Amino acid sequence: MQLSVNGRRREVAYPDEMLVWVLRDELGLTGTHYGCGIGACGSCTVLLDGQVARACLTPARAAAGREVTTVEGLARGEQLHPVQRAFLENPLQCGWCLPGHLMSAAALLERTPDPTDAQIEEAAGVNLCRCGGYNAIRRAVARAAELKREDG
Repeated sequence: MQLSVNGRRREVAYPDEMLVWVLRDELGLTGTHYGCGIGACGSCTVLLDGQVARACLTPARAAAGREVTTVEGLARGEQLHPVQRAFLENPLQCGWCLPGHLMSAAALLERTPDPTDAQIEEAAGVNLCRCGGYNAIRRAVARAAELKREDG
């Protein structure tokens, strides 16, 4: 079975495996983290056709015919995505949850380029941070919105 991941067609041998394992083990895209395994923490968040999805709950087969975007796919060549740049300015303590927060923020800014604090809070709240870095996360998402507007 083939998947389109980060703009590239990729052959996968285990379409019945959860997407997080196919991405990490078959395709070597280790930026997607495995957290709780029940879709609660969001460390495994990827985008499917631009919508957030929990890769620990999504069989790879369900991603066939759709565009999968992982944290590795946010940057365009050497140019980091505004969300990546903003989180570099507002680092988290351990970063285990970081890929999920980046992907949720990217999806938010794609559909809401100028989010309110409440929208940022709502989008960030779907992912857990064991270190309690929610203030840094909210600042980073707001900064990412600014950077995205500056980029045009």
